[in-house]
Amino acid sequence: MQNTDPNDSIQLIPASRFNYDELTAIYNQTRVDYMIPMPMNAARLAEYVRIYDVDLEHSLVAATRDGQMLGVAMLGVRKNRVWLTRLGVIPNTRRNGIGSALVGGLIKDAAKLNLDFVMLEVIKNNTPAHQLFLKYGFREIGELLVMRRSPLIPPIAPIVADAQRMDRTESLVLVGHDRGTQPWTNQSESLVNAHEVSGLSITLMDGSRGWLVYQREKFLLTRFAIKTEAGDPATVAYALLTHLHSQYPRLDTHIENIQVNDPHLPAYYQMGYVESFRRIEMWRGDFPSSN
Repeated sequence: MQNTDPNDSIQLIPASRFNYDELTAIYNQTRVDYMIPMPMNAARLAEYVRIYDVDLEHSLVAATRDGQMLGVAMLGVRKNRVWLTRLGVIPNTRRNGIGSALVGGLIKDAAKLNLDFVMLEVIKNNTPAHQLFLKYGFREIGELLVMRRSPLIPPIAPIVADAQRMDRTESLVLVGHDRGTQPWTNQSESLVNAHEVSGLSITLMDGSRGWLVYQREKFLLTRFAIKTEAGDPATVAYALLTHLHSQYPRLDTHIENIQVNDPHLPAYYQMGYVESFRRIEMWRGDFPSSN
């Protein structure tokens, strides 16, 4: 059902009424002057919807009554929680309450699903969006890093260890347990929904051990999950990364939403990863007792 915002000039329309080409066109218009543009095509948007469990029926497009597109916002839906994502307003229509209408509309849709815990990430220093989310009762949880590693970095010899490859089934069993609270993009469901997921397990000479699960795309490594089971996390992670990048020396690497207090983070810097930008993770409501 179509919603009308208290501001009568704005209609909130379920995103399911638009095809992927139309949604992509709206989304890209909202990002033309964005701090981090992140343009999409229809295929990438469809993959995004699938991997992150975006519910298009409860996602929203804002428009005027005469059909002018104003903005878009999407809602990911999982057990006990929802995720507000891809909020954007077309530049020449900003500061007219459109972003506020979209956020308020998604929160109402979440409530209709009996879900009051909402997660999101906002790019650090995007002050207007940050202030909007604070207005709606979101609170800051922490900072997240988006990092890249170039395949042009000289190869690093793998650390001597017992390293074993893991198939998709083995890898997905591991990411479903004991990883603490993860940002939406790194939750076990995101890896379950992704293609070409596999992993490495490693035991070092001193008995330290851990594992790394990742997704391999055609030219890219992404979606990392690392767990240290014994030993120093930075040491275990460094060993895992030396084996991974020795296995795929020509692939670019792009990983998202690594928590700044992640104990494995020093290993990324040691391996030549660089920070692209930061996000602020924000929550609204109380985190559910179980995922």
